[in-house]
Amino acid sequence: MRITGISFDHMHMGDLLGMAHNHPGAEIAGIFDPDPARMTATAQALNIPSSRIFTDFDTCMAATKPDLTILCAAPADHASYTERLAQHATHVFVEKPFAASAADARRMIAAMKPTGKRLVINWPMAFVPAHVTAKRLIDQGLVGPLKEVHFYGGNRGPLYHGAGKTEVTATEVERHKPQSWWYKRASGGGSLLDYLGYGATLGTWFMGGRAPIEVTCTTDDTPGIEVDQHSVTV
Repeated sequence: MRITGISFDHMHMGDLLGMAHNHPGAEIAGIFDPDPARMTATAQALNIPSSRIFTDFDTCMAATKPDLTILCAAPADHASYTERLAQHATHVFVEKPFAASAADARRMIAAMKPTGKRLVINWPMAFVPAHVTAKRLIDQGLVGPLKEVHFYGGNRGPLYHGAGKTEVTATEVERHKPQSWWYKRASGGGSLLDYLGYGATLGTWFMGGRAPIEVTCTTDDTPGIEVDQHSVTV
């Protein structure tokens, strides 16, 4: 399988390409980002030759002809990239969160549906052994009727590590914050969009696909930062 990586906005691009690199049935056909510096570390770590590194999207897609494309752009750009990828007969694997809005999500689905290719989100929650065991016990009725699902998650912040969990200093984090999409509302940043998906995904799965009756949430408001850094959803 030929795999192409599009956009290094999200640090998980390095992790996902690393998995492709280690899979005997996969080949990294190429990588793209408008900023070549953002591809350097991954290209060096995975021995990706310069002939497979692109700063122009159309050139990359024409040259690599991927079976599967990994998309790690900022959430607000997922819809536009997916619409462009839909023209290239490729499956599309999107880093979470799926989109910055429901309208964008519908655009992505509409673009991919006529192609016959899969549109997949990177939510490996159903492969965690503890989650699989919990789902099995629920389905077997061993825990009784399921009324609520609680999920608690978090970290120091999205910029404190790179691909492979490489540590980033607090000084570097503060330096990168002004340029980072994680801290820009228009780019789809903020903890609510990023972390709500964990609990919502598990809750929907454990509940057999049933949608919630109502949803309420609260977020923090940190002076000088335009997005939330903490959120609670019920």
